Amino acid sequence: MRIIKTKDYARMSSAAANIIAAQITLKPNCVLGLATGSSPVGTYKELVAKYENGDLDFSQVTSVNLDEYKGLSPENDQSYRYFMNTNLFNHVNIDKAKTSVPDGLEADSDKACRDYDEIVAKTGGVDLQLLGLGHNGHIGFNEPCDHFEKGTHCVNLTQSTIDANTRFFENADMVPKQAYTMGIQTIMSAKKILVVVSGADKADIVQKAFFGPITPMVPASILQLHPDVTVVGDAAAFSKIS
Repeated sequence: MRIIKTKDYARMSSAAANIIAAQITLKPNCVLGLATGSSPVGTYKELVAKYENGDLDFSQVTSVNLDEYKGLSPENDQSYRYFMNTNLFNHVNIDKAKTSVPDGLEADSDKACRDYDEIVAKTGGVDLQLLGLGHNGHIGFNEPCDHFEKGTHCVNLTQSTIDANTRFFENADMVPKQAYTMGIQTIMSAKKILVVVSGADKADIVQKAFFGPITPMVPASILQLHPDVTVVGDAAAFSKIS
C-alpha cells in the first residue's frame, strides 16, 4: 500500500487526478471504476481542467460506477448518474454509451445486480478503481457486516450512512434507504485501486481501515490485501498515523 500525504483537499485532488490521468495516458482505452460523494469532486474538477487544457483524452475510456440509490432515476439530481454527468461526463469527451451506473429504477434487486455484474464483466476488468472512504469504513455502499459481499448486491444503508447523506436531500426522510453497489470481490478485482480521503473526521477510520485488523466490520480494511493500492489524503485525515 502506497500512502501519499498532501497538505490539503486541493492538493489531494490534484495528486489523485494525476494518477488517473497517467492511467488514461498509458492506456487510452482503459476501464475506470468511478466513485461519487464529496471526496472525489475535486479530483473530477482537476480531470476536467486537464481535458480543457488539451492534456487528456477520454474518447476511448470505459467507466463503471460503484453504486446507485435504489429508486432514483438518472434524471434525479441526487442520483449518482446525475452526479457523474454533472461533475465529469458532461465536461469531457467521454462516450456516455460506454459509461455505466447500476439501474436504480430496476425494482427486481436480483435482476439489477445480475445485470450490472454482467456489464462489469464485459468490460474485461477495471484498470483503476477510484474509491472514497465512509466514516464507518464503507467502500461503495458495502456497509459493515459479518462478511464480505462478493458481487453487486442490494444493501440496506446503515443509519450513519443515511445521516451522512442527509445533507444532500431536503430532509432525512427523503434519503433512499437502499442502494445497489459493487461487491468487495468486484472492487478487489481491479488492477489498481486509488483511495481519496480528507478531513479530520476521517482520521479514526483511516487508522482502522489501513492500519487495523482486516474485518468485514471495517469493509475498507480488505484493501490491505490488494497488491496495488494508493491512498491519497490530506494531513488532517492522516493525523492519527505516523
